[in-house]
Amino acid sequence: MRLSAVGETAIAIDLQDMSAAAGAASLPARWRVVLDCLSFDSPMSLPLPDAATAETLCRTAVGQLQFARRYTLELLEQTPRDRWYEIPQGAPSHLAWQVGHLAVSQYGLLMFRLRGRRPEDLELIPGRFRKAFGRGSTPQPDPSGQPTAEELLGRLAEVDRRAMEEVATVEGSTLLEPVEMPYAVYPNKLGAVLFAPLHEQIHAGQIGLLRRLLQLEPVR
Repeated sequence: MRLSAVGETAIAIDLQDMSAAAGAASLPARWRVVLDCLSFDSPMSLPLPDAATAETLCRTAVGQLQFARRYTLELLEQTPRDRWYEIPQGAPSHLAWQVGHLAVSQYGLLMFRLRGRRPEDLELIPGRFRKAFGRGSTPQPDPSGQPTAEELLGRLAEVDRRAMEEVATVEGSTLLEPVEMPYAVYPNKLGAVLFAPLHEQIHAGQIGLLRRLLQLEPVR
């Protein structure tokens, strides 16, 4: 099994900071196992974590996702709604697509990947919405017939609410269940959870870049 170098770095960084501040020996045994598995100097071929460690990694990833989401929303709150469908010159996307894509992806990584599709999901992420904002879709600059900024924010919030409720109760044994390609970090359901904050951070960066291309002042 091979760890993604990007995923390894993102998850390990918080634990390495903790280790440097307190000393690795003072960390709880479970955290030392996580740090050993994800250290920068570790070999790239590592055994899968046990159920208890999987739950710890899951909680860490959820905390990182919540932190990144707050920053994403801060960027969006300071962006005029009437510019969400504007594609800056030289850019391949707009803010509306970014928000819709984050909703689709969070559903996919933290709900569909963990427990499959349920009938009620068709209302949460309709097929038309998934096709418009899923991976590989083409952003359309004409807002006619497309969700408004408020509708996109509402759907993103609802996906986040349901996803957080579900992932809070997932068990370590479930996280270790294998999945088919494509996957990130680990070839199991845990890998999808670990990738979620990385994906959020990538698109927060894209949102920030789009804002600057729209000649808007930086938030931070």
